[in-house]
Amino acid sequence: MAITLSSDSIPVNLEHGSIGVKVAQIAKEQQRAEGEMALQLIEAAMPAPVGNSGHNINTTA
Repeated sequence: MAITLSSDSIPVNLEHGSIGVKVAQIAKEQQRAEGEMALQLIEAAMPAPVGNSGHNINTTA
């Protein structure tokens, strides 16, 4: 299964009436799904914090 995240936005074509609007709606839902998959992959790749490492910031240095 191949997933591509580099798809461009599909412009709305109003010349074909409701067909163009339906295509635009489907494209919007597809882009939303791809964005959510990308966020899930990014979150899954993030390492879990261990202890307090990285949580304390020295502001007097």
